[in-house]
Amino acid sequence: MVTVFQQPHYLQNFVQSTFNALPAEEVKGATIVVSGDGRYFSKDAVQIITKMAAANGARRVWVGLNSLMSTPAVSAVIRERVGADGSKATGAFILTASHNPGGPTEDFGIKYNMGNGGPAPESVTDKIFSNTTTISEYLIAEDLPDVDISVVGVTSFSGPEGPFDVDVFDSSIDYIKLMKTIFDFEAIKKLLTSPKFTFCYDALHGVAGAYAKHIFVEELGADESSLLNCVPKEDFGGGHPDPNLTYAKELVEQMGLGKSSSNVEPPEFGAAADGDADRNMILGKRFFVTPSDSVAIIAANAVQSIPYFASGLKGVARSMPTSAALDVVAKNLNLKFFEVPTGWKFFGNLMDAGMCSICGEESFGTGSDHIREKDGIWAVLAWLSILAFKNKDNLEGDNKLVSVEDIVRQHWATYGRHYYTRYDYENVDAGAAKELMANLVSMQSSLSDVNKLIKEIRSDVSEVVAADEFEYKDPVDGSVSKHQGIRYLFGDGSRLVFRLSGTGSVGATIRVYIEQYEKDSSKTGRDSQDALAPLVDVALKLSKMQEYTGRSAPTVIT
Repeated sequence: MVTVFQQPHYLQNFVQSTFNALPAEEVKGATIVVSGDGRYFSKDAVQIITKMAAANGARRVWVGLNSLMSTPAVSAVIRERVGADGSKATGAFILTASHNPGGPTEDFGIKYNMGNGGPAPESVTDKIFSNTTTISEYLIAEDLPDVDISVVGVTSFSGPEGPFDVDVFDSSIDYIKLMKTIFDFEAIKKLLTSPKFTFCYDALHGVAGAYAKHIFVEELGADESSLLNCVPKEDFGGGHPDPNLTYAKELVEQMGLGKSSSNVEPPEFGAAADGDADRNMILGKRFFVTPSDSVAIIAANAVQSIPYFASGLKGVARSMPTSAALDVVAKNLNLKFFEVPTGWKFFGNLMDAGMCSICGEESFGTGSDHIREKDGIWAVLAWLSILAFKNKDNLEGDNKLVSVEDIVRQHWATYGRHYYTRYDYENVDAGAAKELMANLVSMQSSLSDVNKLIKEIRSDVSEVVAADEFEYKDPVDGSVSKHQGIRYLFGDGSRLVFRLSGTGSVGATIRVYIEQYEKDSSKTGRDSQDALAPLVDVALKLSKMQEYTGRSAPTVIT
């Protein structure tokens, strides 16, 4: 919460604890990025962190214009930007609370990214936490004047430790330069400027708005009227900057997926971003693409549609709760495949080792090895590239456009469909939640008993052939992550996954991921809820959800 960060010394203690956790050469004489999604309190935080960087001996701080820099752009800036004096950044303080609301009584957050552009590993975050418990002083150059971050340029000071510069710059220039090395902007421009193709992009008043006009309008020729909520606001316009069917209401209505029926023909393609622009939602005309399908479809089409991947993919990866749609693509295309715990740093390790090109997670995050964060705008450009490739001969004349829905249905016909839903039970009594999970683990000792139970619940569900508590041994550094979720794997490729998160004072959240695989192409067009009904029934009765939690329905269904 903002109010927590506004407590005397709170932000300062965290920042100093971070400086103290880093090797000296990454602070003294170093270049540090300080920016974020522009949420309320960011501008104050930038000035405080800048003065602390000076007092801790940093040589310079790079700040995004108006303190705005998307999380993926921060990663790109650390990895790619070279200052006028030849400097390169060693890390970044990112001011964001991701997809959570902003404002004086809403959320604020801060995280540190390392020299590879990715989030600090556990070895560093553990040290930061440990430092916060013992910190007794922090260093700050109180007499350093505030820097005007609304103007591009370098301001030079004589800091307490020697010369100190603050470089305010427009990060969209660096970010676009990187995107142009990945995608064929000319091909996308042909699509976006075709009278046959219509497009809508909703930044939900997050930081993506600082990039949207530059990329989609100025570079790619889209009409400015196709941008929705693209002015970044400290409170995200009072909305919830989370790109899903619940919170991106305006876009959902425009794309013909809302409750009200409109006579206006929806655009061919729509997309939304979250507060810090690392997440994305992809929509076609009256059609929602699940994040699990999206990463699989990008991977299946990347080599032919996206120049950066023309020489092939090094491998693909997904988080464990994400559907197995990507697995099927990897198997068919003979690609290295990794299933990792939730957390982008696991993908980052694989990418740093040259083992993974494209990755994604069910919570609307998709990305590639061009940076070490998920990247919402990258995902949109990837989809536009696929649409441009599939439609290169359809933009003139009477040919019908290949739509988003056509691409997805063709993918299902080729690879099968993973019907997928997630049930969230929020603020459940923590004790009851732990008991429910423990019971699911103990049942795994006898799969024949589990299958007997399942047959009594639904005779039309496949048998469980394997069940475990997911653990991951990192193939790069050998580290082991245990207790990452409970899995029940069925003979037909379907899955049930149960995860527990946040066992805080308010209670826990139980997430149930339900996935029904259908190979028969005559059955891939069913209504998702109908196709999943038998497995949903099994998931809730097998886990005794109502018995343990007292809940007859989930808080949220995705």
